[in-house]
Amino acid sequence: MPDDPDLAAPDTTAALGFSSRAIHAGQEPDPSTGAVVPPIYQVSTYKQDGIGGLRRGYEYSRSANPTRTALEECIAALEGGERGFAFASGLAAQDTLLRALLRPGDHVVVPSDAYGGTYRLFNQVLVPWGVEHDIAAIADVESVRAAIRPETKVVWVETPTNPLLGIADISALAEVAHEAGALLVVDNTFASPYLQQPLALGADIVTHSATKYAGGHSDVVGGLIVTKAGLRTARDEDVTERVGFHQNAMGAVAGPFDAWLVLRGLKTLAVRMERHCDNAEAIVEFLQRHPGVTAVHYPGLPSHPNHDVAARQMARFGGMISFQVKGGEDVATKVCAETELWTLGESLGGVEALIEHPGRMTHASVAGTALEVPSDLIRLSVGIEDVDDLIADLRQALDRLT
Repeated sequence: MPDDPDLAAPDTTAALGFSSRAIHAGQEPDPSTGAVVPPIYQVSTYKQDGIGGLRRGYEYSRSANPTRTALEECIAALEGGERGFAFASGLAAQDTLLRALLRPGDHVVVPSDAYGGTYRLFNQVLVPWGVEHDIAAIADVESVRAAIRPETKVVWVETPTNPLLGIADISALAEVAHEAGALLVVDNTFASPYLQQPLALGADIVTHSATKYAGGHSDVVGGLIVTKAGLRTARDEDVTERVGFHQNAMGAVAGPFDAWLVLRGLKTLAVRMERHCDNAEAIVEFLQRHPGVTAVHYPGLPSHPNHDVAARQMARFGGMISFQVKGGEDVATKVCAETELWTLGESLGGVEALIEHPGRMTHASVAGTALEVPSDLIRLSVGIEDVDDLIADLRQALDRLT
């Protein structure tokens, strides 16, 4: 984005609570009409006041667009970072970030449980580019420490992880990464900024698939990055400047309507997350009692191996649940097919309840790798429907098949 003092106006929402920031950060009423919702600037180019005379820094919508700027300012305010960046998808955000931070010959530590598309990016895109990685169990701080090499530039973390709901100690891993001169990047998609603030816990950069809880309505695909203020790479480069340069140079930016949809979703993030969590807790209780269920993965359970860490760094435990069933893969896939209110589909974080079989769906790309998921695993994205209806639908599917 071009430098312009108008685009760096002081944040007047910093002292507000989360919901107030979600509704107001980057979203002043339109100065020409008073509209309380930021307009969709569906425009590619902008009239210049003479050569190089840019109005508020806008010249071309790949470089900057006012609707996208509003979203970027809002997510930066919610995550407590220096600057936000909006992209066409979560993977576009991750790829841009990694290209900005890394060079051929560099090394990354990646988690042993992660979104299949993220691992595919590391394993099939970055490895041919010359960036190597090692896999570590991020719930085990010493495992991460042992995986770090002299050429490690990034420690990559999901917490909670996808799909096994593992928990990483962000503060402890930040210390390990920083001791090695590496940056800690946290994918905060499952928690959302409402439940977890990685930058405040010591992380350097946060990423999101905005398709999920940020958007919240299964009607938009997008990605987000937020950088910490004053952050520099191991090569002493300004991280925010590098990400901004690569966002413009690579061009996988969020379109204005997509940015507007995510911004609309963020306004209700707090109330939605409370309902997602309420419903998830009730469903976990049901699943624990069902005789056809062999294991429930949810960080809110005292039996979860890192429950204490989750309780310390999360406001609540989220709307994602994974569980395993008797009868193996055959029964797991049939349970997914037998639900009626739960929709069989990929993605997560929308207002509607989704059910899927990770081994054959979202994580099929990691089959045969260290990240392969159990074949009897079912993943739930708990919606905000009436929880009694969600439980009744799961009960009939499980009772019929287990």
